[in-house]
Amino acid sequence: MRRIIHLDMDAFFAAIEQLDNPSYRGKPVIVGGSPHARGVVSTCSYEARKYGIHSAMPLREAARRCPHGIFVPGRMQRYQEVSAAIMQLLREYTPLVEPLSCDEAFLDVTGSEQLFGPAEAIARQIVDRIASELKLSASVGVAPNKFLAKLASDLKKPRGFVVIGEEEVLSFLAPLPIARIWGVGPKTTAQLKKMGLKTIGDLQELSLTYLRDNLGDLGIHLYHLARGIDDRPVEPGQTVKSIGHETTFQEDTADREFLEGILWRLSEKVARRLRRQGLVGKVITLKMRDQDFQTVTRRSTLYQATDFEEVIFQTARQLAEENAWGRKPLRLIGVSVSGLQTRENSQEPLFAAADDEDLRSLHQTLDRIRDRFGETAITRARFLK
Repeated sequence: MRRIIHLDMDAFFAAIEQLDNPSYRGKPVIVGGSPHARGVVSTCSYEARKYGIHSAMPLREAARRCPHGIFVPGRMQRYQEVSAAIMQLLREYTPLVEPLSCDEAFLDVTGSEQLFGPAEAIARQIVDRIASELKLSASVGVAPNKFLAKLASDLKKPRGFVVIGEEEVLSFLAPLPIARIWGVGPKTTAQLKKMGLKTIGDLQELSLTYLRDNLGDLGIHLYHLARGIDDRPVEPGQTVKSIGHETTFQEDTADREFLEGILWRLSEKVARRLRRQGLVGKVITLKMRDQDFQTVTRRSTLYQATDFEEVIFQTARQLAEENAWGRKPLRLIGVSVSGLQTRENSQEPLFAAADDEDLRSLHQTLDRIRDRFGETAITRARFLK
């Protein structure tokens, strides 16, 4: 039997803001930017959640619901710094740590129990150390697999501590709503309700044949998870699956020159982060959201992995042109790179172009300038607007 822990930090970004600014403690803190901006909430403190505020809510709506809230911009560098300290702490207990994001991770402590005691004791040590050493709170779930551990950690936030034993899996799951199953969203929930299925226990009563015949692959997925079956291993080293940036405009726009300038700046930011982490990627994804909140996502796979903003920009611009830049004025645009690998492990072309080496030298020089004098110290003249 495996022993898996899922750790999820409580209101991570907002908690760091309250930690660094004692006057914010006990008050509704909303991370994302100005209440007058057209962006969305990144996260918020539990005091703000009492007003119905949640992540991805428009900032203006959050301000309407909680006009006395404290609105702050995100500080990713600070959050990543704290995240690194948390991940380092987790790896003191097991090398099998799989970060899902900067504020949550799976741990397989099956082989660590002889050193540190039962999984429950390890989980308690971890949350106590995070509280004492980093002054932050976390919720944890302890279970025989990843699905159950993640479900458990989410049940009693904040400061939740839920343990699911192997012998109680079916009875633990039975009363929970179907929406608690990983991968079941609102549309699937509505579809299952039409079939008379509301709880995970309802699913447990159905055979694999019935679910497969009526729901296909989804039915097979539901059959196994309703019984707490999940054989996925904890995979260390999967820290970053993609790197991206997006921006929401103050006003909807169809100005191609303006949009290209923004797309360049986003591509530049993504490339900078790739180079800082020693990564390259092969899949370029463009995201556009128009004035009617319709979102279009398009991607292209490169022949050769890259960390050059020129390649990222050109690929993203081509995707935008193929889709007529969304056909309507845009309120948001974003670009990301996935299919990541370390640059050392990426396959170099057999005949590398001299221009590529010159371009890499140029990037290294520009990176050093920006590291010393700031991101706006140097830019391309065509994008000054």
